[in-house]
Amino acid sequence: MEKPLLIASDVDGTLLAPLEVLSERTIDIVRRVTEDGVPFVLASGRPPRWIAPIANPLGLTGYAVCANGAVLYEIGTDRIVAVHGLLEPALLHDTVSALDHALPGCRFAAERVGESAQDPRVRSFVIEPDYHNPWGNHEGAEAPRAEVLGHPAIKLLISRRGMSSDEMARAAREVLDGSVDITYSTDTGLIEVAAHGITKATGLAEVCERLDVPAERVIAFGDMPNDVEMLGWAGHGVAMANGHRYVFDVADEVTGPNSEDGVAQVLERWF
Repeated sequence: MEKPLLIASDVDGTLLAPLEVLSERTIDIVRRVTEDGVPFVLASGRPPRWIAPIANPLGLTGYAVCANGAVLYEIGTDRIVAVHGLLEPALLHDTVSALDHALPGCRFAAERVGESAQDPRVRSFVIEPDYHNPWGNHEGAEAPRAEVLGHPAIKLLISRRGMSSDEMARAAREVLDGSVDITYSTDTGLIEVAAHGITKATGLAEVCERLDVPAERVIAFGDMPNDVEMLGWAGHGVAMANGHRYVFDVADEVTGPNSEDGVAQVLERWF
């Protein structure tokens, strides 16, 4: 393709090396991209509060697509620009009721957002007892299920010990029947529920509309099922060699793994 006018990249398993660090080669290529005037957009399942540790070393101040497309965040101003597809309490309760039968023993958490990444007026991440976080249980305000489900959320997370995320997603889709969208960014027993139709692709499309960039001039990088829609939407979708089999089906190209700076391998063609 021609030199891209916008780069979009997933974070975990894509931009980050396996030990969740940014390599010098990756930092260098991202800085070269932005110095050339091309926007580099983080498109992640991460909430806004997890963006700064990645954006700051890269020198990014523009938009980030967070929570799998539910939130558009402006890094430099620490401002939530837009929120799409809030899961209202009634829908959360209906979803959880169905999943209790499909995934006995599962536990729930809710991701919420305010006006900034760390809005002190909002309990950003609320978990019920025995919720298992594959990234470590170092955060999250523990609360009864009624509190977890009692406020609008940008994302509902479901953990279930002893099952893979793929097994969980298949069981959940059978009972939820398209009322919400189900995806996952790790295969360690965690799935994520979003409002129907909200994906990284819809979030990235909003960024491109704001910046007047056509989809065909976008390169997007990803490795997991929550990247599938974005890779299919972008003019050139790139799957990481370490990625899930689903991303290979939609990608235009497969680059090296995140352990070998696969994102940089592609971008160094132009920058």
